[in-house]
Amino acid sequence: MNAIYYLIPLTLLLLAIAIALFFWAVNNDQYSDLDRESSQILFDDKKENSKKRNND
Repeated sequence: MNAIYYLIPLTLLLLAIAIALFFWAVNNDQYSDLDRESSQILFDDKKENSKKRNND
């Protein structure tokens, strides 16, 4: 029963940190362009790959 007196404040502290990190990410535009990364894997960069192979 004594452990619950330590776990409840610890849980509230971790929750506050998680909420602060979420708002930090939103304010720093971490979620501003969600479509670019999802469509980037669909296209192959053949020109860049062939240039790297020719330079080696």
